[in-house]
Amino acid sequence: MPFAIDREVRMAEKLPGPIFTITENFSSITALCFLINLKILPTSASLFSILDCNSLIKKLSFIFNPINLFLPVQLIIKKFFIIIYFIGFFNITNNLYSSEIIDDYGIITFMYHRFQENKYPSTNIKTEVFKQQLKLINDNQFTYIDPKKFKISLKENKNKKKILMTIDDAFLSFYKNAWPILKKNKIPFILFVSTKEVGKHNYMTWDQIKELAKEDFVHIGNHSHSHEYLIDYKNEDIKKDIETSIKIFKNKIGYESPFFSYPFGEYSLDFKKIVKELGFKYSFGQHSGVIDDTKDFLELPRFPINEKYGEIERFKTLLNTLPLKYKKITPEEKYINNSTNPPVVIIEFFENKKNLHLINCYSNEENKWRKSTIKFLEPNIIKIDLQGKFTTERGRINCSLREKNNSWRWMGIQFVVKEK
Repeated sequence: MPFAIDREVRMAEKLPGPIFTITENFSSITALCFLINLKILPTSASLFSILDCNSLIKKLSFIFNPINLFLPVQLIIKKFFIIIYFIGFFNITNNLYSSEIIDDYGIITFMYHRFQENKYPSTNIKTEVFKQQLKLINDNQFTYIDPKKFKISLKENKNKKKILMTIDDAFLSFYKNAWPILKKNKIPFILFVSTKEVGKHNYMTWDQIKELAKEDFVHIGNHSHSHEYLIDYKNEDIKKDIETSIKIFKNKIGYESPFFSYPFGEYSLDFKKIVKELGFKYSFGQHSGVIDDTKDFLELPRFPINEKYGEIERFKTLLNTLPLKYKKITPEEKYINNSTNPPVVIIEFFENKKNLHLINCYSNEENKWRKSTIKFLEPNIIKIDLQGKFTTERGRINCSLREKNNSWRWMGIQFVVKEK
């Protein structure tokens, strides 16, 4: 029965019944069409509200108590105002997910290591999956970035989707299984080489690296000499290691690369300073996120791709990521010790950042991924309250903010825990 004040008192079926049912259906259809016309996102909240619209209209009707309760005209008026309320509610709720015009897609950067070396799943990608990923990139109309035009690509054509491909370590499996695909399609990429490992078992030789370097769409980047945990070294030893690799680069391929990839994605303030003093303009870590021209060029993010994190569905999600721009992250020092672990993490965003209260962050303190507690110090400044220390070698925080068209603004932070 449409209206029931209590179990004993029911309205006559013939009075409001047919009118109420038609109005309910009409209101649901009207609200749904209105939402579709506005291209409002089908969030879980809005979908639930649409599906439950009839029930909610019934409940809210009791808020109004006209003198003649059963007059059909007054019922229609009540429902009209309730429909307007719902439309306004849907509009406000969904606009929280459509925060701003996408005027900068940034550069999504992927990091690969091994290809078709299935006994190393944490650093391997299967060749067939790699081909599927390249197809997805093409189907979504991305442009591959030429490393030689990296700076220009950051500044210009920000409304276009861009991809930068990077491969670390120069494993032989890359040369055998991925290089023929990239060469055939002339896909630009950076191959980061650790000079000490070249020619050893399962690594590329200098002849093979030179073969790649001859192609104008390939750039050979520096990945240190030894590929050791340099962050634990003394500053003079870090500098010596990288200087050795620079000399070998000059001798073998004839140039010094402006690109550097931190071994294991680990860096400290001192390490960054050394890299800058040695002439590198861009350095990459292994924390996730999308590059844009507001980022620190000496700690650029990349999405690591392997068997687990390279699955097609996840890869589709990564292709829908956008830069999450910020002014500053504290602490600046990402190399933490027992007295600075857990770090007090504060992120300052730009003042015009909309709907920042919808941001979500996740962290892996105590070796357990969890949703982080966020406190707002200012409308554009958040503090991430970690619930414990980072107990593994690397502590990670990932933050995302939903955008329209199922896109996500994404940023990551990586801390390295100093050995005791």
